Amino acid sequence: MLPTIVLVGRPNVGKSTLFNRLTKSRDALVADLPGLTRDRHYGRGIGASKPYLVIDTGGFEPTAESGILKEMARQTLLAIDEADVVIFMVDGRAGITPQETIIADKLRRAQRPVLLAVNKTEGMQKAIVSADFFELGLGEPLSISSAHGEGVKDLIELALENFPEPQEDDEAKNNNKVPKVAIVGRPNVGKSTLVNALLGEERVIAFDEPGTTRDSIEIELEKNGKDYVIIDTAGVRKRGRVFESVEKFSVVKTMQAIEDANVAILVVDAQEGITEQDAHVAAYILDAGRALVVAINKWDGLKEDERDWIKNEIDRKLKFLDFAKFHYISALRKKGLPELFSSVDGAFKAAMAKLATPQLTRVLLEATQQHQPPVSKGIRPKLRYAHQGGMNPPIVVVHGSHVDGVKDSYKRYLEGVFRKTFQLVGTPLRVQFKQGENPFAEPEDKRKAGEGIVSMRRRKTAQRAELKAKKDAENKKR
Repeated sequence: MLPTIVLVGRPNVGKSTLFNRLTKSRDALVADLPGLTRDRHYGRGIGASKPYLVIDTGGFEPTAESGILKEMARQTLLAIDEADVVIFMVDGRAGITPQETIIADKLRRAQRPVLLAVNKTEGMQKAIVSADFFELGLGEPLSISSAHGEGVKDLIELALENFPEPQEDDEAKNNNKVPKVAIVGRPNVGKSTLVNALLGEERVIAFDEPGTTRDSIEIELEKNGKDYVIIDTAGVRKRGRVFESVEKFSVVKTMQAIEDANVAILVVDAQEGITEQDAHVAAYILDAGRALVVAINKWDGLKEDERDWIKNEIDRKLKFLDFAKFHYISALRKKGLPELFSSVDGAFKAAMAKLATPQLTRVLLEATQQHQPPVSKGIRPKLRYAHQGGMNPPIVVVHGSHVDGVKDSYKRYLEGVFRKTFQLVGTPLRVQFKQGENPFAEPEDKRKAGEGIVSMRRRKTAQRAELKAKKDAENKKR
């Protein structure tokens, strides 16, 4: 399971700014206005040495007795219960407040690892600013600037240092691995009904009420002579409606289930249409790099014109999932399920595909001949060869010169070419660029030694020329 980091602090101390920086997104609203964040935001941390989940909470006013501030405080306390590590953020420019003393006491009682981050310290003498916060009794204050990124990387690495390194599967293990398939989607779209239909028995509760499933449930399944592990997850409700503690906990469990899975089946309710939350869950699956199959459930209850409308909605709102296969099913009546699982097998196979270096390089060179990388800052990037850098999802590492200038549009072009050539249906594919070294460049010490030899030779040549010139002058005088 991925470690979960929860950001806690008074209103307007910079929690949402830090959340956006850690997730490299703009999911959390940011403004110089206290209390802007009222509900939690969940995201996947990017750029650290280990993967992790991060939760942004609303402003914590521990003394609030009623209204929205009390509800926000309650939600923050529930978030702390979910946390593996808590980052307690304070405002270095405002100094310690009475509320922060109360928050520090509550964090000590929660018995969770806590890091104290003194924010907004850019341009200030950090040692002096952070010294006042020692009295909170939460260890050494760490000076950061969430807006400018100062100290943020060190803070996160410190938060993750006690968690184990993610285990990389070797090739043999990947080949024999039992696929883990996560059934995800909004509440009441038919996920548990689909699981029961696949199993052929009532193994999980299926009831016409949102939120019946509270936790992620793993179930072993044998189908067509193959073994699978099915993960039935709780529904991911729209953020503004997630208030109940168990539902809050379920969101984290669902995100962790997606991370642990090889293939995700995104279940969508055809009768309700494609919602913003459907797209949000799909985007998270894509960010996690998981293979994907989309199941449009309750298809049998629609008329022909309604079906055409849903298909247009899919083309418009889920266009970014063009690599995945879509299936129109009825979990209740067990229609379309064989084809659905056939696509799961195909997506798993594509996610674990081995791509030979000679073939990748040949495809790369053909792609660059047909469409060269655009010029960036007066220089055209040169892409020389490619090799596979990982599986689940497949990663293609492209080596070349001036690769920092490769545009995102050209990167997407290469992803499409590789996916089409190797027929990688159902899995995202990532292209990474690596600056190639000049094979003719000499090591620094050798180069300096060579420069010294050249300089000495030039001096001797100049001395010989000077002596010869003097002798010629003397001979002329004679």
